[in-house]
Amino acid sequence: MTRPARALRTLAVTASAGLLALSGAAVSSPPAQAVPEPKAPPGFVALDAVDRTILQEMRYTTAHNFVGEPVDGYRQPVCILTRPAAEALHRAQRRLLPRGYTLKVYDCYRPQRAVDHFVRWAKDLGDERMKREFYPLVEKSRLFADGYIAERSGHSRGSTVDLTLVRLPAAPTRRHVPGEPLVECFAPRAERFPDNSVDMGTGYDCFDTRSHTDDPRATGEQRANRQLLKGVLAEQGFVNLPEEWWHFTFKPEPYPSAYFDFPVARRSVAGR
Repeated sequence: MTRPARALRTLAVTASAGLLALSGAAVSSPPAQAVPEPKAPPGFVALDAVDRTILQEMRYTTAHNFVGEPVDGYRQPVCILTRPAAEALHRAQRRLLPRGYTLKVYDCYRPQRAVDHFVRWAKDLGDERMKREFYPLVEKSRLFADGYIAERSGHSRGSTVDLTLVRLPAAPTRRHVPGEPLVECFAPRAERFPDNSVDMGTGYDCFDTRSHTDDPRATGEQRANRQLLKGVLAEQGFVNLPEEWWHFTFKPEPYPSAYFDFPVARRSVAGR
């Protein structure tokens, strides 16, 4: 092969290698970048930054709830609320402490991804692991029609809270053990799960008409406890959902039409 031919062949091989390298560069992609989690908008706070005396038992970070497992979006057991709602709870707590009671919250702000988790669970009719405790008399196929599950929740707006009353001094609530025998949420207080709450007639998140705030089957003591909770919170601007003795929304809501999806974690409200 002549010298010019060898030179031309070398140039061709070099060019071909360069094209292959360029082609490889074109199809390869850079390492995926982690998408930062959304944070709470202005006006949201951790409740314990406003009042450290209110007890917190954030059920959806645990398996002791109607789903039977920790719920999507609940990263830490911390109550997050809009500041006006948190400050209103603080005022209510100041009214209750001299009377020998404290508030205890079960759920506060709820991200949309948690609501989506509820919806997926409700559509899975084969998963009834927690039925005995939380919805013993309701067919799971009826949860949407009967209003127990919905695709949107007022909790996602940040001013709705699920809570109860605890007599002082507060005894601890024992840890729920997954797989332990379940008892109906409307059973007598001594028989159902030993929550340290006063007797409200049902446990928290009991999918039953006995959970209606003014249900006539509530005994005198149970009715009095429900009315005490409702009355103290109403004085501070909270409106009760009649179907759930534990469910209250502060009015006027700072975000009346927004549904947020930042995770329940301290970093979501860091610095506030």
